[in-house]
Amino acid sequence: MHSLGGLWHQYSDPTALIQWGGYVGLTFIIFAETGLLVGFFLPGDSLLVSAGLIASRGTLDVWFLCAILSVAAILGQTAGYAIGYAAGPKLFAREDSMFFKRSHLQRAHDFYEKHGGATIVLARFMPIVRTFVPVVAGAARMSYRPFQLFNVIGGIAWVCGMLMIGYGLGRYIPGIEKHIDKVIILVIAVSLAPALIGAWRRKHAAVAASPTPDLRTTIPEE
Repeated sequence: MHSLGGLWHQYSDPTALIQWGGYVGLTFIIFAETGLLVGFFLPGDSLLVSAGLIASRGTLDVWFLCAILSVAAILGQTAGYAIGYAAGPKLFAREDSMFFKRSHLQRAHDFYEKHGGATIVLARFMPIVRTFVPVVAGAARMSYRPFQLFNVIGGIAWVCGMLMIGYGLGRYIPGIEKHIDKVIILVIAVSLAPALIGAWRRKHAAVAASPTPDLRTTIPEE
């Protein structure tokens, strides 16, 4: 029980997770979170920002992080594409389990249908969606070259962007590391904002499109 409690503390505290796993742990987490279906719950955004903050103290090399984690993110989504290409429509018929949620796959599919190839880049900045979008792209038989182009652009932009946010905060705002929890909450909120706004718009559109009841049929005649 003690070891499980320690593992949960490391997972819930990105700084402790980074110190525990180092470069190898970060690389594996980013790879799993961006392409393996079982990695959708991993803290990608907060982990990258925290790694940038730690790098600002000189503990980690931010440019080396940009390089290896960008490669991990690109390879992760390449693996996700291969999973989707191999499994195809069977994934959408699969039953929910602890490590697989069909609703997440459907959400990624809807996002992909709306935004097309640009989804590969946009989804990088959306938790959960970024894990399932490459799987949907593979299942939809998206051409491999365009997929990899968007994959590379999105992977580098997401990894280096998040790292530099943390690095910049650490370099130019003294004492920011004391408020790392607030920074992480803000990053998560910003990451989830597009999905929440999209959900609100869909709900609003559904309400607006619903037929107005005819009061003449509901009010009894005297």
